[in-house]
Amino acid sequence: MADQLLEQVRDLVDGQIDFEGQRLAEILATLLLSIVGAVSFLVGFFLQDISLALKIGLGGTALTFLVIVPPWPFFNQHPVKWLPVGGSSIPGGHQNIIIDEKTLVER
Repeated sequence: MADQLLEQVRDLVDGQIDFEGQRLAEILATLLLSIVGAVSFLVGFFLQDISLALKIGLGGTALTFLVIVPPWPFFNQHPVKWLPVGGSSIPGGHQNIIIDEKTLVER
């Protein structure tokens, strides 16, 4: 039972995201931090309250952290299909490699 619990925790902490998920995370982080920064600045400027501006900025940064850092499932919608280790997926083990319109045969 402890092994199952440890495995679940390990899966949550390890978390996998794909390349499209990395791009989405970068866009979301940039967008959220830009919006929070602009709102924080405008509120602080118009109300002349630096303390409130800092609180809004820190709250928005914490919110962005909670959205970006955990490996949410929508960050892994396009998993990469890797080739098998040390083997060829082609029967017979022959591959044709084309470089500059010349075919090379690898065995």
